Amino acid sequence: MESILTNRPALAAEVEKVAETAGYLWQKGWAERNGGNITINITEYVDDTVRQLPPVSDVMPIGVTLPFLHGCYFYCKGTNRRMRDLARRPMDNGAVIRILDDCASYVIIADRPVLPTSELPSHLSVHNYLLSVGSPYRASLHTHPIELVAMSHNRRFLEKDVATELLWSMIPETKAFCPRGLGIVPYQLPGSVELAEATIRELSDYDVVMWEKHGVFAVDTDITAAFDQVDVLNKSALIYMAARNMGFEPEGMSREQMRGLTEAFGLPK
Repeated sequence: MESILTNRPALAAEVEKVAETAGYLWQKGWAERNGGNITINITEYVDDTVRQLPPVSDVMPIGVTLPFLHGCYFYCKGTNRRMRDLARRPMDNGAVIRILDDCASYVIIADRPVLPTSELPSHLSVHNYLLSVGSPYRASLHTHPIELVAMSHNRRFLEKDVATELLWSMIPETKAFCPRGLGIVPYQLPGSVELAEATIRELSDYDVVMWEKHGVFAVDTDITAAFDQVDVLNKSALIYMAARNMGFEPEGMSREQMRGLTEAFGLPK
């Protein structure tokens, strides 16, 4: 069977970004076994032929009604699939789904009946929220960056914007490239409705959210940009820990220096 990516260069390019990012996640040690998830809203790349494709799966419930996803299509990492395998064969380890007219169920349409992540309801709930507020963001990423997760085991860093201010102060690029900072969600059961709801609340103020003792969830215009935000935050965590390992508390940039960055680059915070 011909792949949905054949003769669709724009769609193929988006899936290639997913594969490339999956490789980075594995290489960094952020995607152990089948850890992490990626979901991309690909609706803008869908043509009439794709809209007519027959399903390759049964109708499956989402578990929640998401009215802003009417007519949407997503590429989703498969459940129990490894990022290192997705990096090499994205259409064998992920699938394209179509949201049905009831906005409460979906079918897989390509390339194979690879079941989406078990966290699909959470990811789709986030995408429903993004569309509801007119956000240009189309990509969501969940991963387990080692140093950021380690910081979440310290209660001090779970207070509002304490981690944000520290991480921003380590290197100018972090504030420049993750300008809304790092939201915090206290520990919730992975995949739970409570975790999804708490994440959506934080996304009103942040593009990257720390899940205590678990990982991070990031959104952006595409998967590369979402990864970049997590990457710069984790670089700051590495700098902080390197300084601590050398026996001192890093000074960090002053509030005045960070205000200068905000003004110079027109940052939101």
